[in-house]
Amino acid sequence: MALQKPDNWPEDSVGNPRPNYRLLHGMFAAQSVLYAGSLYGLSKSWYKNPLTNFTIADDIHEWKQLDKLGHMYTSYQISLLTAELYKKTGISKRQAVIYGAISGFFFQTPIEILDGFSPDYGFSPSDMVANIAGSALFAGQQLAWDEVRIHPKFSFHFTPLAQVRPELLGRSRSEQWLKDYNGQTYWFSGSPASFLTNSKWPPWLCFSVGYGIQNMVAAENDKSIELGYNPYRQYYFSMDIDLTKIKTKSKFVKSIANVVNTLKIPAPTVEFSKKGISFHPIYF
Repeated sequence: MALQKPDNWPEDSVGNPRPNYRLLHGMFAAQSVLYAGSLYGLSKSWYKNPLTNFTIADDIHEWKQLDKLGHMYTSYQISLLTAELYKKTGISKRQAVIYGAISGFFFQTPIEILDGFSPDYGFSPSDMVANIAGSALFAGQQLAWDEVRIHPKFSFHFTPLAQVRPELLGRSRSEQWLKDYNGQTYWFSGSPASFLTNSKWPPWLCFSVGYGIQNMVAAENDKSIELGYNPYRQYYFSMDIDLTKIKTKSKFVKSIANVVNTLKIPAPTVEFSKKGISFHPIYF
């Protein structure tokens, strides 16, 4: 199948207009300030105890690995959205993709470094691998297919489990969407039209598979069981919409679509778990 270059990417050709290096350098500078500010802000607000010597403590066994998908998702979305900004400078698509992927990875790095110096956490190699995987998923699709065909997405619903351990799962609703992993679902959405030649399937209509967890009131599985809960994994199958495939001439609408497309559209969903198969008329 012949690949089509998106019309909003500058051509990689000698006839390209000269890139706006002033804007490009300004973006580099803004990112540097943002990274430094994030590092300082997190060190003052997120960590309860004073930072100490650097330690390594891999937490791959916690939260049934759902948090690793969170790292990958965040790195991917930062890579994608940053690349969208870089292409406005007039650099080539390949450069924008590479700069975006690097940004997605390095934006997460200050958090991992601070975790290493925190007596409450420690540096987690699996977190760093997940960060790399997210950036690689974005760059790999763009460089191999000239487009994104598989979109990582996120959805969340509030659960009563947050009331059981609010200090861990969030005291307020603004905290729970970030801390209560029981309400988080990470998805991978793709349209068959992206993979089939001359397909009549609407390119904006996607199938989506998701992963979630339930009854985790502690990071460790055994601890949740000790507290009287039976943790388990959840797998989902649903439909979704790729908002970036809906045609519009408005640059503003396209920008909004790129942001909103990071979220899974509520839709009928089938859930698979050790409890069997269940159907949700609308799941988010």
